[in-house]
Amino acid sequence: MGLARSFQNLLLALALCSATYWKDRLLRAKALGLNTIQTYVPWNLHEPEPQSWEFKGFTDIESYIRLAHELDMLVMLRVGPYICGEWDLGGFPPWLLTIEPAIELRSSDSTYLSLVDRWWGVLLPRVAPLLYSNGGPIIMVQIENEFGSFGDDKNYLHYLVQVARRYLGNEIMLYTTDGGAIGNLKNGTIPQDDVFAAVDFDTGSNPWPIFQLQKKYNLPGKSAPLCSEFYTGWLTHWGESIATTDASSTAKALKRILCRNGSAVLYMAHGGTNFGFYNGANTGENESDYKGDITSYDYDAPIKEYGDVNNSKYKALRRVIHECTGTPLHPLPPDIERANYGLVEVQKVVSLFEIIDNISDPLKVAISEQPLSMELMGQMFGFLLYTSEYQEKHSYSILSIPKVHDRAQVFVSCSRGVVRNPRYVGIIERWFNKALQIPNLSCSSNVSLYILVENMGRVNYGPYIFDQKGILSSVEIDGVILRHWKMYPILLTALSNLSEFQPLMQMTGDQASKVSIYGDSENMLHDVSFYLNEGISDEPSFYEGHFHIDSKSAKKDTFISFRGWNKGVAIVNNFNIGRFWPARGPQCALYVPAPILKPGDNVVVIFELHSPNPELTIEFVKDPDFTCGK
Repeated sequence: MGLARSFQNLLLALALCSATYWKDRLLRAKALGLNTIQTYVPWNLHEPEPQSWEFKGFTDIESYIRLAHELDMLVMLRVGPYICGEWDLGGFPPWLLTIEPAIELRSSDSTYLSLVDRWWGVLLPRVAPLLYSNGGPIIMVQIENEFGSFGDDKNYLHYLVQVARRYLGNEIMLYTTDGGAIGNLKNGTIPQDDVFAAVDFDTGSNPWPIFQLQKKYNLPGKSAPLCSEFYTGWLTHWGESIATTDASSTAKALKRILCRNGSAVLYMAHGGTNFGFYNGANTGENESDYKGDITSYDYDAPIKEYGDVNNSKYKALRRVIHECTGTPLHPLPPDIERANYGLVEVQKVVSLFEIIDNISDPLKVAISEQPLSMELMGQMFGFLLYTSEYQEKHSYSILSIPKVHDRAQVFVSCSRGVVRNPRYVGIIERWFNKALQIPNLSCSSNVSLYILVENMGRVNYGPYIFDQKGILSSVEIDGVILRHWKMYPILLTALSNLSEFQPLMQMTGDQASKVSIYGDSENMLHDVSFYLNEGISDEPSFYEGHFHIDSKSAKKDTFISFRGWNKGVAIVNNFNIGRFWPARGPQCALYVPAPILKPGDNVVVIFELHSPNPELTIEFVKDPDFTCGK
């Protein structure tokens, strides 16, 4: 049996657009020769706030499973509570990070277990009617995920089995997944609980010695050779070259499994897109060695991010599956058309600092002696603006933030002044943390300090998964701890009426040159050109563009190229299509599925953190582009 995978981001990403694409991608998987879909259930999508449950629209897991059943496909369900999957915090809801005393994730911590019990007490009764024994398609349910590479708390795993059995009964096959090495399998398997141990490995591994090892961690006669994550590609972080694997070698590696009656789950069969802020991240040797995932989760999978199957990997794997299993070749669904809508002019609407009061929830703005984490502020994703003041004492000051997650842009201005937009100073990054030198502004008042922090996605794998965001340490100016902070959560959901926002102050260069930055008349001659020449070029701002689609039939999938832009977030018709960072690369263009679009006027809002394309244009193109940042 050749098991298919990995609609992790089909449900979690493309589902955000339209359930129409669920069926399309499932049919493409079936035409590949696959008979089973393995899919994650991310806790953070279904319980975004404590005991606030979401199971409608793109979170309707039951409808998705029923659709697979209608298409004669079986389902392997990965219910977590930890899923990894290059998904923010491995699927855990970030409000778990606000609990005091701090809980220990993925452990026998009693508070953590009680919350898992509550979550599964809602989820598992929903999926129980869809088990194979009840006439549904679910043949296996996974317990945890690759736990053997994280810890060895067997009591934790035993508890998960007890909860799963309570709601799902004893007939369903529970399983674990671990890397194909002795240490991983020893720590992560529980055969004494009659839980099947699956393994995972890449295309360069020799499968059958691993399957032999797998037998040692299963009950006698119950160790069918199953690789539940057979890596058809790999993930990509910002700043890396796009990850690819050779189609021919991938097909040959799969053939070594299937033609000897083994089973493999293609990870990924289809990856999809990390829409919004749900991308995950990894770390290296320490938690500062941070690597955020790009928006695309194409994964070099046989079914591309945008559904394309006219590629060498899809064709090679399809041939092998047919050859080894005798699976009849189902007809391929027609290609999804893509459109090139061309260049679209955008215009700057307003800077972040001009409308900070408009796009911050006044009920969530907070004042504190020390900076608070994003989670404590209730700002689980996106951006948080920290503000404070200090008194100038030298020709320059040194700003230090020992721990910031993940990326901070620093600005200053005189506290009493007319020019609203502050001066850009520099960036402090989690992976390249260095002190910043702040020039003396010769203010007659205190200096206002603004620190805009971006959460670039929480770590989803490894020992540093307890990944809080924001400023997580004291902030020092010239070695003195800065106190009295005000924090503004940035609500990008408030941008649907962006053009209606009235900035607190807008002025031309001529106007600014006549205005004092001090607020007193004797300082009218102070040169403010640095605000205009330096600050504006690195000023977080909102841009808006419009394009017209003639009819419903003219709505097509497309990509927005951000070549020439720097870093930010794009929103199309109030739908967050993700982060762009062509200055770092490799991704240049963001995928825009047709269901997001509409006949008539379509609106693109861009939150650019630094400098826009000098021509103030974006381009709608037909094809993805992973050649930026080189």
